[in-house]
Amino acid sequence: MSAETARKFQALEDQARNILNIFCTAHYEAVAPSIIQPADIFLDVVGEDLRNRTYVFTDPEGAELCLRPDLTVPTCRLHWQRYNSTSATRRYCYNGSAFRFQPTGSASTNPREFRQAGIEYFGSKQYEVAESEILALIIKTLKSVGLQDFEIRIGDVGIFDTLLNTLDIPARWRQRLKMQFCRPNAFRTALEELSSRPAAVLPGVPEDLIRDLSNAKSSTAEQIIFDYLGHHKIEFIGARTISEIAQNLTAMVEDAKRDPISVTTRELLEAYLDVEAPVRAAGARMRDLLQASGLSLSGALDIYDRRIKNFTAAGIDLSKLYFSANFGRRLEYYTGFVFEVHSPSIDADTPIAGGGRYDKLMRAVGATADVPAVGAMIHTERLLHVVEGNLL
Repeated sequence: MSAETARKFQALEDQARNILNIFCTAHYEAVAPSIIQPADIFLDVVGEDLRNRTYVFTDPEGAELCLRPDLTVPTCRLHWQRYNSTSATRRYCYNGSAFRFQPTGSASTNPREFRQAGIEYFGSKQYEVAESEILALIIKTLKSVGLQDFEIRIGDVGIFDTLLNTLDIPARWRQRLKMQFCRPNAFRTALEELSSRPAAVLPGVPEDLIRDLSNAKSSTAEQIIFDYLGHHKIEFIGARTISEIAQNLTAMVEDAKRDPISVTTRELLEAYLDVEAPVRAAGARMRDLLQASGLSLSGALDIYDRRIKNFTAAGIDLSKLYFSANFGRRLEYYTGFVFEVHSPSIDADTPIAGGGRYDKLMRAVGATADVPAVGAMIHTERLLHVVEGNLL
C-alpha cells in the first residue's frame, strides 16, 4: 500500500470512528449486521433501481444470498431476531461496508464497495419527534466533521399516497403509480399512458389472449391461459401458478376497459408534483392546491405541519430545508418523511446523507404488523470527498 493510499484509508477510518462516537454518545447502540444477507428480502423491498445493482450469488447448498446493498434492512433483521416484537423500542447505529454495482463505473463518490454510517430508530410512536431526532443528529454529525455548506431536500411519500387514495382511479392503476413515484420520469410516462390509452396497462400481452380473456368468466380464465401456453408450445416456467397468472391478467384486462384518468385528475397530480418550495411555503401551497380541488387531506397535511414544528423545536435551521412533492428517494420501502443532504461541491444526484420513515419494512423480516421506524445514513466516502477537498 502506497503512502498516499494509506493516508486516504486512515482519514476515512478516523472520520467513520468520529461519526460512530457521536451516534453512540446520543444513546444509539452500535451493531454490526452480517455482510452476507438473504437475497429474497432485499430483492422484494429495495425497488427496481437497487435490485438491478445488488450482488447476488448462490451458495453450495443452493441458498440465494447477496452482499448487503444497504444496512437498514440488515439492522431490521437484527432487531427482529433479538426481540421478535412489534412494540420493542430501540436505537441502533452502525458503520460498515455496503456493495452496489455502479453501471457507469466505480468512482471516488460512487465506489462498488462503500461505507455507510447510520442510525435506525424502531418502535417510537411519537412519529414527528423521532423524525426530528434523526434529522437533527445527522445534521449535527455532518457539521461536527466539517461540512458547513449544504442543503436538505425533504419529501413525504405519505401525502402522495393519501392523495392517490382519495382519487377515482382503479386500484391497479393506483398501485402502478405508487410504484413509479420514486422515478419521476417513469411516473410521468405511466400517468400519460393511463390518461390517454389505458390499454397500455397490458404491455407484451398477445392480442388474441386479451380477446379471449375479455370474453371469459373468471372460472374459465385459468383454462384459457393453460390452453394458450399449450397451443403455442410455451413452457411454463416461473414462481407464479397458472391460477395467479390468470387472476392477474383478468384484472389487467378489466382495467384496460376502464375510462382513462380524467383531465382534472391528471392536472391535479401534475400540479401537486410540481410543488417545490421552502418547507413553510410548501405546506401552504399544498393546502391551497388541495382546497381548490375540493379534497381534504387535512390529516396528512397536519402531520407535515407537526413535523415542521418539531424540526424547529429540535433546533433545525428551516432555511436549510427545501420541500419537493415529487421526491421519494430510490428505495421503495419508504412510507412517509424522506430527506437527502446535498453539497454544492458534488453532483446533485449524489447525496451525502439521506433517510426517512419506513413503517412497513419490518414486515419483510417477519413482523405481522407495521412497526414505526425511521433512520438515516451518511455516505462517508462522499462526505470525506467534500470535507477534505477531493481527498479520495
